[in-house]
Amino acid sequence: MVRTHHRYAEVEGRTVFYREAGDPGLPAFVLLHGAPASSYMFRELIPLLAERFHVIAPDYIGFGLSDAPGVAEFSYTFDRLTDITEGLLSTLGVSSFALYVQDYGAPVGWRLFLRDPERITAIVSQNGNGYEEGFVDSFWAPLWRYAADRNPADEALLRDSLTLEKIHWQYTHGLADPSVVAPDSWLHDVAQVNRPGNAEVQLALYADYPTNRDLYPLLHEALRASAVPLLAVWGGNDEIFGPAGARAFTTDLPDARVELLDGGHFLLESHLEQVAAHILSFVDSRAVNA
Repeated sequence: MVRTHHRYAEVEGRTVFYREAGDPGLPAFVLLHGAPASSYMFRELIPLLAERFHVIAPDYIGFGLSDAPGVAEFSYTFDRLTDITEGLLSTLGVSSFALYVQDYGAPVGWRLFLRDPERITAIVSQNGNGYEEGFVDSFWAPLWRYAADRNPADEALLRDSLTLEKIHWQYTHGLADPSVVAPDSWLHDVAQVNRPGNAEVQLALYADYPTNRDLYPLLHEALRASAVPLLAVWGGNDEIFGPAGARAFTTDLPDARVELLDGGHFLLESHLEQVAAHILSFVDSRAVNA
């Protein structure tokens, strides 16, 4: 099995943590994590891809083991998270790559794609939304209201989303047997997002989230123009990004491959082998290694 390396790089004066595995001469595969997670979510997927790819999985600023300055020191927007991610890839000399996006990984990945579609060789979206159809209203309604007017009632609800109970739910909802998910996964996230000042970081990104919806028409146009190979492998029981979000990719990419699995939001915790098998089958069928 290929060894995973745990590294740091300086980007725009900030320290970025990333996991890296595989021969740098192989095609690159960039894994972009969700929230409230970090590159830790890819710890078991990375070795399964690294025989075939040069795999890079960064932590965004404010997440995981990367720098987490306060909101007074850093502008927490999805544009800025993308700037730092792009800077890391430039530092590492990665000019073209396949993308795996999950949750917050989608808005970062879509921005990378829109900035230069030709450098993206393929996209794997695992519960990473790109269409209005994917939003489950019961989960998203407080965020849309808070982003519109910063009202204190919805702020309280969003702060509650960072508690152990709610993060545990994100990892285990939609599973017939939640005991297959190791508690380490959600406990890791709880510890990170509850560091001093990090709740304000998360609120800033919640407030910025509507900018991602604003990009969707541009994203859809770029998908049609590029015809980039895309696999949507989705936890079909997800109550954050529903399965309609996976199917919607075929609107603009009729050849997109859609795989709905009997899982929830953090699919790698319960269906790692199935997800990896779908990815490797997909890259073979679309000649992503070429």
